[in-house]
Amino acid sequence: MPESMKKRLGEMLVDEGIISEEQLQEALHEQKIKGGRLEKILISQGYVTQDVIMAFVGTQLGIPHVSLTEIGDIPNDVVFSVPESIAVNHCLIPIVKKDKKLTVAMADPLNVFAIDDIKMMTGFEVEPAIASETEIKAMQAKYYGTAAGAGSGGGGPEVGGDMQEIINSMGGENLEVMEEKAEDMDISKLEAAGEDAPVVRLVNLILTEAVRAGASDIHIEPYEKNLRCRYRIDGVLHEVQSPPRALSPAISSRLKIMSSLDIAERRLPQDGRIKIKVLGKEIDLRVSVCPVQFGEKIVMRILDSSNLSLDLPKLGFEDDILPKFEKAIVEPYGMVLVTGPTGSGKSTTLYSALHYINNPDTNISTIEDPVEYNLPGINQVNAKAGIGLTFAAGLRSFLRQDPDVIMVGEIRDKETAEVAINAALTGHLVFSTLHTNDAPGAVTRMTNMGVEPFLITSTVHCVVAQRLLRRICKDCKEAYEAPPEVLEEIGVSPNAGEAVTLYRGRGCATCSNTGYKGRMAIHEVLVTSEEFKRGVLQRKPTSELKKVAREAGMQTLRECGVKKILKGLTSVEELLRVAHADSEE
Repeated sequence: MPESMKKRLGEMLVDEGIISEEQLQEALHEQKIKGGRLEKILISQGYVTQDVIMAFVGTQLGIPHVSLTEIGDIPNDVVFSVPESIAVNHCLIPIVKKDKKLTVAMADPLNVFAIDDIKMMTGFEVEPAIASETEIKAMQAKYYGTAAGAGSGGGGPEVGGDMQEIINSMGGENLEVMEEKAEDMDISKLEAAGEDAPVVRLVNLILTEAVRAGASDIHIEPYEKNLRCRYRIDGVLHEVQSPPRALSPAISSRLKIMSSLDIAERRLPQDGRIKIKVLGKEIDLRVSVCPVQFGEKIVMRILDSSNLSLDLPKLGFEDDILPKFEKAIVEPYGMVLVTGPTGSGKSTTLYSALHYINNPDTNISTIEDPVEYNLPGINQVNAKAGIGLTFAAGLRSFLRQDPDVIMVGEIRDKETAEVAINAALTGHLVFSTLHTNDAPGAVTRMTNMGVEPFLITSTVHCVVAQRLLRRICKDCKEAYEAPPEVLEEIGVSPNAGEAVTLYRGRGCATCSNTGYKGRMAIHEVLVTSEEFKRGVLQRKPTSELKKVAREAGMQTLRECGVKKILKGLTSVEELLRVAHADSEE
């Protein structure tokens, strides 16, 4: 309630005959002894109801009073038109959206800062209405507690938690930019837009809510009439409340300033890095800016070391295949490859392998593009192709550094592959990654690069293909009897008359109504047998090599995923989404 209104509230209520002078004096006496707000004391004493107070204040201010208990359900697209953080911090909730006007129920309808923030975030004209703090908080609990992410009208995954921390970070109290520079150029307008206080708060809010939601990536995409903001959570993109289209250049400039990029260059792609401290954690952001038709698309990869698990048994390896991988990574020499698409957890698996073998008597060096996480006791180098520090050049340098174990971020070309193989042939253990669909495909990929098959069979002794599956949310997990056609699709053949119980998530506040919370890996571990090596030397196609590997005991991604389904860890739909190709075998 406005301060000026609080000071005169008692007298105004007496003047209007709502309470008596004696009741006012008793309330003031209690306020003097116990403290607290006068209107709450009057309500607790039973002299007046909260609805009467709200209606009275609304009349005095010329602002309508609304009873939230009487208006019923509010559409999700209306509720989520204002970010939860702003709604909670300012004690308000949107109730009606019509013709670019947004009616917002507020405990303090004279809070011009809240109204300005909502205008900036939504582009709507704001019409305040007064409502009781109790009713507003009840509505917030109802919608932000159970409906976050539902609907398609701008809603998104719930971030939950202590929203005051988010708002503090908007003001720079909990979100600290660890490194921030700007080019000293005559670009005053762009700089002014990027450093304007509302834009700074808005960018801080976008970053902080992404970290709060556990996102791995942030996508900011300008289109002709709108600006779309999406978070990738558990491998799936979710659209969240997006800023007005007009703020696109200012947001781009702000992020470029934070990334030490050229804010005047809007025609060429740029890559940078931001280091921030948010909610007590140091976070690295890899920033990629790419010019598109209507502005610049910005994608930020969130690297949160506090979420990095380096414990191999916790990565999702099945009990019967983990020993095979552990044996491969302690070999004195040779090559171990991890394959999969972008975002499949390859780096985490390699970091975990390095952590497993890291000890004082082992010299480990890595060259990455870029280094994602700092690993104590390991020498990590950032590749910089622009100055000639390529993967191949870095590997050659490592061979003069008395290494025991070498990791190269990715084998992208014949030169890097040959240097890595040479290192493996000369008594070093080499880890690397490739982009292939399955484990046997890694061998075919290397032969396509021009590597001789006899070099591959002499060095590569283990290939791991992996994918990430979303876990069923524990809070809303439910069992159901699997239909025969579903079992047939995933290759499960139960005994006659036997029912198979599978699991799925209904959707709840914990998982933002997705039914999933967190991820785990499925693996395809290929240990090269003599029969497999003969197939490589004969240049057999991937399909035949896979058949040989399976005969030797290799478990496919699909088969590993089915085990996770039967254990109740994930769903059929999730496996088909991630490892659908195996169904064609």
